[in-house]
Parts: sequence; C-alpha cells; structure tokens
Amino acid sequence: MLHEVADGIHRLTRAHVNVYLVLGDDGRVLVVDAGLPAMWPDLGHALRTLGRTPDDLAGVVLTHAHFDHLGFLARARRTLGVPAWLHPGDAHIAAHPYRYAHENLRAVYPVRYPKAVRILGAMTAAGALRVPGVRDLRPLPDDGELDLPGAPRVVATPGHTDGHCALHLPDRDVLLTGDALVTLDPYTARTGPQIVAGAATADSARALRSLDALAATGATTLLPGHGEPWTDGAAGAVDRARAVGAH
Repeated sequence: MLHEVADGIHRLTRAHVNVYLVLGDDGRVLVVDAGLPAMWPDLGHALRTLGRTPDDLAGVVLTHAHFDHLGFLARARRTLGVPAWLHPGDAHIAAHPYRYAHENLRAVYPVRYPKAVRILGAMTAAGALRVPGVRDLRPLPDDGELDLPGAPRVVATPGHTDGHCALHLPDRDVLLTGDALVTLDPYTARTGPQIVAGAATADSARALRSLDALAATGATTLLPGHGEPWTDGAAGAVDRARAVGAH
C-alpha cells in the first residue's frame, strides 16, 4: 500500500516492511531501502500512481543491508541500472544477506513472543528467505548531504549493523530512521519507539548510544523501517526507545 507520510514522501508497505519514495522538485525519485522481493511490482505500481516512470529513479539508498531492506535491489540494478548507495560497513552483509551479526539466538523469539510469528510469516511469504546478495555499491559517507531528491543528510547510527545510517531531510523536517529506531519490532511484535531486538541487532548498547544522533537532528517526523510514522519529535521517540531498552 502507498501512502503520503510527509511532504513529498510516500511510504510503500508490505509484510510490515517500509520502503520510502522521496520526490524531488525536478521530478526525480529517490527510493530509501529495497524492502522484500515481493515489493518489486509494488514499486512499479507506486511510480505509476505518482505519475513517474522507472526513468525517473535517481537511485536507491540503503539504511543498512539486512535482507528485508535489500529485497529487490539486485533486480532493480539488473533490469534498470539503478545506482545504489550503502555505507561500506555493511558491504559484507549486502553480499551475504543471511550472514550478519546478532546478539541473541533468533529461535527463541517465536516462543517468547508468539504474536511475532504472524509478522515473520508474512515477511517469509514476501520473499524474506530468497534475497540475492549485491556487491559494488556506491559508498555512503558517515555524514554530509547527498545530491539526491530531498537533499538527504547522512546520519551515522551504527549498532543495529556496523554501517547503519539514517537520512535527515531538514527542509522537510523528516528523519528516515531505518532500523536505528522502529515503531514495530518484527521479532517481538511490540509497538512504539524502540531499537530492534537482539535477534537482529549486532550491538544493542551501541544502537542505544546512536539514538543521540537521531535526537540531535531535531526532526519532527520520524519514518522507520518497520511500523507507523512518529510525528511527535525525535527527542520524544528517543526517550521512549531508551526506556524500552534492549530485548
């Protein structure tokens, strides 16, 4: 489903995974994260709905390289030649989507959090277990503005993965948080601002420290990789995420 969630920013959602389309003043479109494989036709439908074509794609920026954010990227690069950016710290994950560091044993989470089984099942049905790896992506810097629609500024937020980055769009008062801060944890089914469970987070302590960088943006609207938008400011979201802590 496609919804406008901020000025010129549309959210594409399937299986509790969010992809964002940022529209530029020049008609170009930036895609933030590449979701799951089943979202590939959804992207085409979204472009048509917005009156755009694949030729209008300026590129894809990945907040990080976990399989549920990498899903259709290989196909987009192969069929459309779309450029893509990723922090070098996640290059190994991008090439090997199922080899990533995580603190806790994943198998125990469906037992401890049975409500999450439906979420994880939906992700599986949308192709979560068949994501191809990608290599040779353009490197994201630790900070600085990108010459892409929305003029996003890179905000380094390591912890969920070593190379995780959020994107701040100051002119639109929006922060795309990826999985540095979510409002739905797929592994626990808990809602509200939080970091992702140790089932998929490499270093929860580091992820909690990286929340400072999100708060420092002062953004009003936060658009996470999973869950609904948060519109009560970065500081409030960060306070809540710290209160929840690691799990």
